[in-house]
Amino acid sequence: MEQQKLAVVTGGAGFVGSHLCERLIKEVYHVISLDNYFTGSEENHVAGVEYRRGHTKDIAALIPETPDYLFHLGEYARTGPSLFEPEVVFDLNMVGTLGVLAYWREKKCKLIYAGSSTKFANDGKEIAGRDRAPYNFSKAVNSELVHNYGRWYELPYSVAYFYNVYGPRERAGQFNGGYGTVVETFRQNKLNNETTIIYGSGEQIRAFTHVLDTVEALVLIAEKGGPDEYAISAAQEFTLNQLAEMFGLTPEYRAATRNSRSAGKEDTAKLQALGWQQQYTLKEYIEKSLT
Repeated sequence: MEQQKLAVVTGGAGFVGSHLCERLIKEVYHVISLDNYFTGSEENHVAGVEYRRGHTKDIAALIPETPDYLFHLGEYARTGPSLFEPEVVFDLNMVGTLGVLAYWREKKCKLIYAGSSTKFANDGKEIAGRDRAPYNFSKAVNSELVHNYGRWYELPYSVAYFYNVYGPRERAGQFNGGYGTVVETFRQNKLNNETTIIYGSGEQIRAFTHVLDTVEALVLIAEKGGPDEYAISAAQEFTLNQLAEMFGLTPEYRAATRNSRSAGKEDTAKLQALGWQQQYTLKEYIEKSLT
């Protein structure tokens, strides 16, 4: 009988991480989650997963086991708020990730790093996407570090880029200083009859990608992906105005911020070569989530 594989998921009590843990448990993996619960929640715990609380910089002490796969999702993950707390970003994303990389070097497992598509965002201005905020910068640097560690120490890895993930368990509050996402914020606006705010013209585009499509891709990348980068992106693009319209909302417009930028779809040919296909659409999700 084949020995059960061990998967470690940093950020396993978060939005995407909890869905990944759930998917891995179904694949009969032994799953250990490491989360500091900065944005994660015990409400996201999945039966059968072993949960350990702590900072990723301490991963070697907290998880002495040797995993087959190490999914590193446990980082600070919002652009706007990062401008107000860069020291938190660098602690979680730089100090924490250096701890994860050292652990990876010791254990020699396969690392799947959750990069951010924000580094690619380019609306024609002089500032590159990676330099727009502390979050963007930290994620771009960490992606480069993963590539270098893989080369320097001959370690197996893949980098996955998320594109505006939405779905059950996401958080609201992007537009009031919180750490939420726009789809859930708009959904809560609709359900609670709240004012919907859009910063800028609302013509910024997004490739909203369902969380279940995202975690399916992560499992495929772990099992079949090489030392490469994989975009996990829906094929459809929508403006924020179109998103509001799908929810039946009439937004109020405010002055654009430095983060009022577009982030369109990306080519997923490399991911499709591993066997991935998009299964979920934004329109279908919105219709079901409001009933």
